[in-house]
Amino acid sequence: MTSTITPFIVLIEQRRLKDLGLRILGTLLLLAALACAHTAHGQTLPNKISADLQAAMRSTSAPQVNWAKDFNSTRYFKVVLVSNSTDPDLTALRSAVLASGGSVYMRYVSAPALAVMLPLGQIGVIAARPDVTSIAPNRLTARTSSALEFATGAMNLRSYSAGSYTGLDGTGVGIAVLDSGVEKYHKSLLAADGKTLRVKAAVNMQNANNPTIMGFKDWAPGIDVSASLYPGSATMVKFEKGVDNLGTNRPDLYGHGSFVASIAAGRGSYQANDSSGIAPNANLVDVQVLNGSGVGQLSDVLAGIDWVIYHAKQYNIRVINLSLATDSTQSWQTDPLCIAVRAASAAGITVVVAGGNFGQTPTGAERFGTISSPGNDPTVITVGSVNTKGTAARSDDTVNHFSSRGPTRGAAIDANGVRRADNLLKPDLVAPGNKIVGELGTDASGAGGSWNYLARSYSVLSSPFGGANQPKLQTLMTLSGTSVAAPAVSGTVALMLQANPGLTPPLVKAILQYSAQPIAGANLLQQGAGLLNVDGAVKLARSLRSDIRTAVESGTMAAGASLLAANAALPLPSSSINGQTFNWSRIVYAGGNQILTGNALFTQFQPIWDPRIVWARGAARRATVAWWPASTTVPANTYVKSVTWATAPNQMLVLPGTLNVTSLTGVSSSFGRTGAFIPTSTLSQWLNAGSGSLLLQGIAVSTGVVLSEGVILSEGVILSEGVVLGEGVILSEGIVLSEGIVLSESGQTGISSANDASLLGEP
Repeated sequence: MTSTITPFIVLIEQRRLKDLGLRILGTLLLLAALACAHTAHGQTLPNKISADLQAAMRSTSAPQVNWAKDFNSTRYFKVVLVSNSTDPDLTALRSAVLASGGSVYMRYVSAPALAVMLPLGQIGVIAARPDVTSIAPNRLTARTSSALEFATGAMNLRSYSAGSYTGLDGTGVGIAVLDSGVEKYHKSLLAADGKTLRVKAAVNMQNANNPTIMGFKDWAPGIDVSASLYPGSATMVKFEKGVDNLGTNRPDLYGHGSFVASIAAGRGSYQANDSSGIAPNANLVDVQVLNGSGVGQLSDVLAGIDWVIYHAKQYNIRVINLSLATDSTQSWQTDPLCIAVRAASAAGITVVVAGGNFGQTPTGAERFGTISSPGNDPTVITVGSVNTKGTAARSDDTVNHFSSRGPTRGAAIDANGVRRADNLLKPDLVAPGNKIVGELGTDASGAGGSWNYLARSYSVLSSPFGGANQPKLQTLMTLSGTSVAAPAVSGTVALMLQANPGLTPPLVKAILQYSAQPIAGANLLQQGAGLLNVDGAVKLARSLRSDIRTAVESGTMAAGASLLAANAALPLPSSSINGQTFNWSRIVYAGGNQILTGNALFTQFQPIWDPRIVWARGAARRATVAWWPASTTVPANTYVKSVTWATAPNQMLVLPGTLNVTSLTGVSSSFGRTGAFIPTSTLSQWLNAGSGSLLLQGIAVSTGVVLSEGVILSEGVILSEGVVLGEGVILSEGIVLSEGIVLSESGQTGISSANDASLLGEP
């Protein structure tokens, strides 16, 4: 990208300039933007403005998108501004938007960002502000999309008889599902009595940024709705009422969200085709961000994450499932969704994300660098998909061809105009995601005509269970994709938190990786640490103290303090599932490209287990979570007001005595099967044999810079700028999809191909 600004920044559509005076005004606006083309940090405006917004600004006619509109001889855009301001209220930026003739619709808690409307001629002016780091359009979003209990080891933890479970089943833990909605009356999502709803709250966030539900006019300049959104305000009351969706009878016309919810927490043992999920008694919170066609907007997802953070204590929401992906090519540091999920993690919520279904080219060739956002964020648990071959045995499992591969390829443009890819190790682990049985969502009537879009459009999905001739509100179908694998992990997290509510999000992630089972032949970029092991994850979680989270939040957990529960010891690093005994991977990702191992990770408190710390590559930041003040009706520390980030203070991140095994992998080579391409099982065998370098001084952060090196992804084959690399590896330079956030199993919005493997499954 060039270092000079181009005229499209403030291009005024000439056919709209009805007289010479307006043409002169357009020229003056262009000159003003050119004059402030370089920010205080030397960053040019095109680096701040997303490519799709730039294209829309260049267009001589109104773009056919929902975030642009021409009226009053002016083109307006609805965009999301991301800021680096230290003011959590973003007061100055909000004032600037109003002064520019725009409007502010939402100030987000989960990210230092605003959903705003701006006239075309002011986007360059706002972008030139030093407190603005990026501007992206309010893009559309779309869909991404028991044997499961046996395949994952969940049945090792409980038994079922007389309509109830004995053992771990997720009781009391809330899982928020951000998707196309949840059909809450389906028997799979009811309690043991067959009557009580386990969906405890339901909201429709598709209109969350529509000011009319809060009593304000839409597409009207000069309003700041966010100023009156606070606990107990009249605007907040209207907002909550406007998004409430619990009383509706048809919340999931598309069918994806209901299926995802049933994988995480379905209760399907009432019929021969047992479709039980991983945590069949967990509570669910339905946060609808997509419509009946599987389409929504970026601002809807951000608002949904905000709503979850705000209500987390009310519903004990400890897990967010995001079986969705965005086409953003931004770095995890500036991408709005990444910022939002990091805020949720900092607030104590474990975020599980589908890695994406872009692991193949249209011709079937393997494609690396295809992890989508927000799965490219270092704080989330990014999940790939495994083909179980229809058996409960784990020895024949393989990574699905469609499952997205790492490394992450989001990138930032540095001060010299050079594109710097993040290159973080992903996915974190894999889980069953091929032809999984789950809920076929309908409306309350349960009639065939009320079935969701997926079931109506692809009869093959429901045909194994009798097609349209299935019992009312007990209907089933199959789906495949990483969006199916992700909720299996979300349900596992619920079991872990039921067993030990004191776990923090980064500690949950480390336990899942450490206890995973490596799949033979698949490398770190294909499977991460390996296959989900519910049995091992819960065993390790149970061995640790149950007050870790509260001690971390209160600041009383010292680095190096014992993590072991009283009279407990770490379990042996192996599990037996369905008659097969295997060693755990003992692999933990840290810092984006580090690989750690050893008992010290779980016997001593490592500062990286604090969810307010994020570390990736050479940088470390720390979050501050602020709460709305107490009132006569609201106790203190009930509602999060803001989450802000700053450079992490000088401190240890990983303590001496931990084993760093990064150097064992070598330089990345697909032919040599080294570096990021090393088979996970090979590395795991070395670790179980005692290999690794003892960290004598630990890993520390000094003046914001982490003093350590990781897996070499910054040189050699992995960074070739060609599409096809010399070693035959196809590397995607960021996912570019048709319409923003995509949950589609095909990676496209609209109707999937009838033979799409990531929707219908692989052999």
